[in-house]
Formats: sequence, structure tokens, C-alpha cells
Amino acid sequence: MSWTATFLRRSLFVVTLAAAAAAPVWAQGRGHANAKKTEHAKPKVTVDLAVSAAKDVLVKQGFDVLRVETKGDSQIIYYRAGNKGKGKGQGPPARMIVRRNDDRIVLEEAPDALRLEIGIKLGIKL
Repeated sequence: MSWTATFLRRSLFVVTLAAAAAAPVWAQGRGHANAKKTEHAKPKVTVDLAVSAAKDVLVKQGFDVLRVETKGDSQIIYYRAGNKGKGKGQGPPARMIVRRNDDRIVLEEAPDALRLEIGIKLGIKL
């Protein structure tokens, strides 16, 4: 075997070894740096979903849901305090209006405690 053949074979071996060592470095990208950063996808809260959550919270808090009316793009929930077993009867009727304002749900005429509990159940800030 001649001197040039040995030199070429060793050179080829060194170049191949260097390429194999550099391959993982080439694979190091910037990840998803250019991708849009989004939070976990949250389902959109609709008026129907908010009314359902409000009814669940009202029943859980001891209120009786009398009826739900639809007026235009909003829904009105009529409720009253239930009989808590103290012989004082049921409370006066009250109402809560659930409507959509742009891209969020708005609860009108709702006590703060109920509004907070409904917001927690829906996973949004009201």
C-alpha cells in the first residue's frame, strides 16, 4: 500500500469522525422559539354553559331556581332562598342576568359570593 493511499484513508477516517461528532451540534435548533406562545386551550364559555354553572351553584348554595327566561341575547335566572328548615319559609324571588359582552360573560344583579363561585366553576374571572 502506498503512502498516498494510507494518507487518504486516514484523512477520510478523520473527516468522517469529525462529521459524526458535529452531527448532534447541527441538530441543536432553537426549538419552538418562533412558534406562537399560547396558553392551554380553554374552551369558550357560552351563555348556556354559564347559565348551567349558575344553576348548579345556586342549588349547591341552597337556593331554588324558579325559571330561566331568554330575552334577546341574554338569559334571566329567577331564584329564591330555599327553606333551610328553620320554619321561616322561602325568601323573596331574585334574579340574575347572564349575557355576553364582546368576548366575555357578564353576570348582572348577582351577589358577589355567587359571582365568585360561578367564575371559579367556569374557570374564568367575572
